[in-house]
Amino acid sequence: MADFSRPGSLYGAIDLGARKQALEAQARREAAGPQAAASASIVDVTEETFTTEVIDRSMTTPVVLDLWSPRAPGSAQLSPVLEKVVGDLGGRAVLAKVNVDASPQIAQALRVQAVPTVLAIFQGQAVTGFQQVLPEQEVRRWLDELMGAVEQFYQANPDARPPAAPGEEEAPAGPPADPDLVAAEQAIDSGDLDAAAAAYERLLARAPGNEDAKMGLAGVSLIKRTESADPADVQRRLQDPADIEAQLLAADLEMLSGSVDEAFNRVIAVVKRTSGDERDKARRHLLGLFDALPADDPSLAKARRALASALF
Repeated sequence: MADFSRPGSLYGAIDLGARKQALEAQARREAAGPQAAASASIVDVTEETFTTEVIDRSMTTPVVLDLWSPRAPGSAQLSPVLEKVVGDLGGRAVLAKVNVDASPQIAQALRVQAVPTVLAIFQGQAVTGFQQVLPEQEVRRWLDELMGAVEQFYQANPDARPPAAPGEEEAPAGPPADPDLVAAEQAIDSGDLDAAAAAYERLLARAPGNEDAKMGLAGVSLIKRTESADPADVQRRLQDPADIEAQLLAADLEMLSGSVDEAFNRVIAVVKRTSGDERDKARRHLLGLFDALPADDPSLAKARRALASALF
């Protein structure tokens, strides 16, 4: 059963632009080649070094905490994957490995119930994590969403951003932001979703292919559809398979919680078992969810193939 109360990122709701940033970051990592992986920080942590290596370092750099045990087969599977994906970040994150058998007090303090457990520590707090063996693609997606949220934190708190390393070049300034895009962001900051939607629509009228405006409008629409939803009531309504509205609203909530693939799969399942107007409504709803992600998001290609299969 879906859990709509569990936050999907640092902020409790997915940053619908962060996935685009994450994909761009991945492309930069791939262009950098294997040297990026070699420069990553990977440290073994004990109870004596936890404060210095994890808490202190997390104030400026996200720390991925791998709580493992030599007795757990899952640890042997997951740890090399973590080393690879964190290594690909080229030092922008730290992988801290904790043998819970040798450092049981760390596991107790973090209330670890099973191993392997992975936690992301940032600004001294555990902000997200998972507790199972995941394939590399899912681990990479989790880490990319974490780094996108960290970047969003620094954009909102520029004074907290650590200084650039000596010799590191600043990214060149991009073109000036479109005034309607600025107006939309300001409206969102002030809580005026209608004004934000109007600004995105003005931009799309001038530039129909503008991806930022398309994603922004889809994101605003998603928030407006769910702002008065009661997750407990949605869970109750899901017991009735005929309640299509509940299924679509549940997909919206999953989307906001970061469970993108789950949201897509839910609506595709509705498309499969319905016909006529109900099927068309579910199909159009799914296309609206697609608009909330960048065109090259890997989840889109998979969902589009599944939708075609469901329709034909």
